[in-house]
Amino acid sequence: MIKNLNVALYVTGSIAAYKSLVMTRLLVKAGANVRVLMTDGALEFIQPLSFQALSKHSVITNHSAGMDADQITHIEVAQWTDLAVVMPADANTIAKLANGIADDVISTTLLATDSQKLVVPAMNDHMLANPATQRNLATIKQDGIAIIAPTIGFLAEGYAAPGRMVEPELVMERIQTLVKLKQTPPTHSLRGRRVLVTAGATRQPIDPVRFITNASSGKMGVSVAKAAADLGAEVTLICADVRVSIPAGIKVVNVVTSSELQAAVLQLMKTNDVLIMTAAVADFQSVRVQPQKIKKAAQSDTFTLHFREADDILKAVAKIKRSDQYTVGFAAETNDLRENALKKLRSKGLDLLVANDVSNPQIGFSSDDNQVTFLRTDHAPIQTKVLPKPAIAEQLVDLVAQDLNQK
Repeated sequence: MIKNLNVALYVTGSIAAYKSLVMTRLLVKAGANVRVLMTDGALEFIQPLSFQALSKHSVITNHSAGMDADQITHIEVAQWTDLAVVMPADANTIAKLANGIADDVISTTLLATDSQKLVVPAMNDHMLANPATQRNLATIKQDGIAIIAPTIGFLAEGYAAPGRMVEPELVMERIQTLVKLKQTPPTHSLRGRRVLVTAGATRQPIDPVRFITNASSGKMGVSVAKAAADLGAEVTLICADVRVSIPAGIKVVNVVTSSELQAAVLQLMKTNDVLIMTAAVADFQSVRVQPQKIKKAAQSDTFTLHFREADDILKAVAKIKRSDQYTVGFAAETNDLRENALKKLRSKGLDLLVANDVSNPQIGFSSDDNQVTFLRTDHAPIQTKVLPKPAIAEQLVDLVAQDLNQK
């Protein structure tokens, strides 16, 4: 997908600069042409020779750049570039990008670059949280620059906090997505939309150490969140028990029980345009959660647990849903798939319902593939082929975007 892509990799002053060596290697291995530019701050952490050995190109710095008889370096590189990746991006470089400052070879070349830019920040948590940095990040995002938000992790200062740069493999995934979107732009867009997605299995406690749950891995929900982000949406993912990695750049809210999930959904629905309820929510919860661990010695060979129905989140959403909001539900069924799904579509006031047969182990919980039927009022059902879950997710969010654009 990125074979022969011209990638300009801008390395700035951060301890995370060493990860850009891995990034260079991944890009070259995938067939990209890579040219590296380094700030003076980056030179304090790593030597250009390492990048030169991996990229097979001389590294451009303030000391090496100049104007020869044939070309102006920063213009030549800017025109050559298909994708500019600033990794790691320190606060200083982000500020220059946001304000059009061009006082060194890196900022000058970036200012002259018309092609897609991807910024991968890395910095101290206080620097990241500073209002000026947040304004600058908002500005470059508004200018169309893609950003992979830093994660929470161990910082150079010796403690865990937001600001740690994401791993090169995740950056590579985003690059592949950006290239794919450029080569085959989607028919519809979710740009400017706020999308709320739920994923994973809720857990309902029985006592302090035991709970009931289901076999959902969260793969489908995470795939939906990524697909919505790829279409330009601002995505918030509410995670119950999720067993797959979450793509960078997606805001995450963690919950455990169905009650916590409902509270988060009802609160965030106020500021979102779309809700996609992919989470596998427990239908039942214990009438009384035992305050202490239930001991085998205190019971006979058999004992009884009493359950009641858990809160119906989509029914609660229907009561507060605005006319301009779009809601999607999932129906995981083991029998009478279409009949049960149609009942849910109508009773929950949904715009779209995604029905899937979880009795089939090839397309059920925790599987990599899925086959679903999209159901909408006054529309013919659409059944997909058996496809990887990311492909199903792309079809789903494209259908949501299509409906929204027709409103």
